[in-house]
Amino acid sequence: MGLYGFFYEYFIRPIEENKGYNPVNTVVYAVILGIAVLVLYRMLKRMGIRVDDRFFRALMPYIILGPLMRSMTDVGILPRTYLTVSPGGYFVIAAFAIASLYVVWRHVGPEERFYPLYRDFGWVLVGGLLFVLVINLNKVSFNWEVLKYFLPALAVAEVFIWMVSRKVALVRDNSLLFYTHFYDATTTFVGIQFLGFWEQHVLARWLINTFGTAAVMYPEKFLILFPVVFILDRWMKDEDPDLINFVKLTMFILGFGPGTRNLLIMLMGG
Repeated sequence: MGLYGFFYEYFIRPIEENKGYNPVNTVVYAVILGIAVLVLYRMLKRMGIRVDDRFFRALMPYIILGPLMRSMTDVGILPRTYLTVSPGGYFVIAAFAIASLYVVWRHVGPEERFYPLYRDFGWVLVGGLLFVLVINLNKVSFNWEVLKYFLPALAVAEVFIWMVSRKVALVRDNSLLFYTHFYDATTTFVGIQFLGFWEQHVLARWLINTFGTAAVMYPEKFLILFPVVFILDRWMKDEDPDLINFVKLTMFILGFGPGTRNLLIMLMGG
């Protein structure tokens, strides 16, 4: 198998045939993500942009772009290509986010005006996608019955995190991450358990097949998230706070993005 054959077999064919992830592309994408986090962190430091609440709020529209584009692809509004499904779609959104960040930064620098301008530019992009969605609503078959399963399951999951956060300081200090990833776990649980969807990620798919229920997503999320935030908050507490915040921001995106994608796809009949 040549280089092209290898790339086609493990990276292109799974998208063409909707087979989900495999061990090879999972490892490669994880390495790319790790490198990207370090490169982007260094870029923000050079630009003098702090990774704080202002930056988080300004980045939200770009975080929403990914799941919105993917859900519109799954219902047939956007063409299904490597650049409109994950992970290619997230590369495209990241490129938009970085290009917008650079343009705004060049215009106003890292001063206070940067954050609302960067945020508003992102909302313009979201508005453009929503316009495309509105003029193609005839392709969408909304399934509001999803909420009958989703809302009770989400309530139970988030109450569990709230109860744990009252006893465990590490969870309380990182409650947004735990709430977000349990939201993601809930969309997976509801989609697979009640609506006939399937899991694309290798580890989660193996766990679901092994235990026979998508409810295994909840302990999987907790058992992965807890040691990661322990390392960040305890072992790396003397590191640059911007680095810690950027890693946590990445973790938030990895929960919020897929969770919102799942929910939109279910609601839109994808």
